Amino acid sequence: MKLNVPEGVDAGEFELLPTGAGAYEATSVLCLHGLSGTPYEVRPVAERLAERGFRCRGPVMAGHARSARELARTSHEAWLDLARSEAEALRRDSDRVFVVGLSMGGLVSLELAAAGLVDGVAVIGTPLRFSAALRWAVPLAKYVYPYMSKKNGSDIQEDEARARHPGLPAIPLASVHQLIRLQRKVERSLPGISVPILAAHGALDRTANPKDAKEILAEVNSLERELHICERSGHVATVDHDGAELALRVTEFFERLP
Repeated sequence: MKLNVPEGVDAGEFELLPTGAGAYEATSVLCLHGLSGTPYEVRPVAERLAERGFRCRGPVMAGHARSARELARTSHEAWLDLARSEAEALRRDSDRVFVVGLSMGGLVSLELAAAGLVDGVAVIGTPLRFSAALRWAVPLAKYVYPYMSKKNGSDIQEDEARARHPGLPAIPLASVHQLIRLQRKVERSLPGISVPILAAHGALDRTANPKDAKEILAEVNSLERELHICERSGHVATVDHDGAELALRVTEFFERLP
């Protein structure tokens, strides 16, 4: 159950310096991928941001470098600790720090925003809460069925994008349990978020409920909030049919911030 990376795909961490003219060189964007995924998932957004003058950093989240077994031993606190460290490092040589997070990375991004570590946030396909049945079953089921196979690939509507998508071939239920714990933490933190926020979601998402994007925006205290629905995309909307439009919307959102 090692990390699966198709030939020719770069799934590693990235550091993208501005490639286009812009007034954002002193602004850094931390880009966080989802559970069982890689920085590849958020790189398309980062590349568009870099073209418009932003510096972008995409780390490998804790526990995701090698195998599903390694991920199963990783706590949600480790995900948060890594993201905090990355945000603080960017803050040392940037006037502003924004964060983009996909799925699990979106939950982590919301925690960074609640802690006052970023100046703006964009979350994509973020699962604010799972069903009550799933929240009840996972803590028990993880001892009987430790891994949930991704035999049909990632939740991506576009066939070619799904076929070349890198990631772990199975999701540990122990990690889903950690995700549920993180969801509970984020639910309590949402009212403490006041920075500008964009919430995007694939309308065809089978992993996280698209209604979660609206609920996130309803519960934060940000004056500037924006909703974007990717009508033809699944969970990993960043690389799906609407990926290019999504990357542009995130970029334009950050460009408008004072």
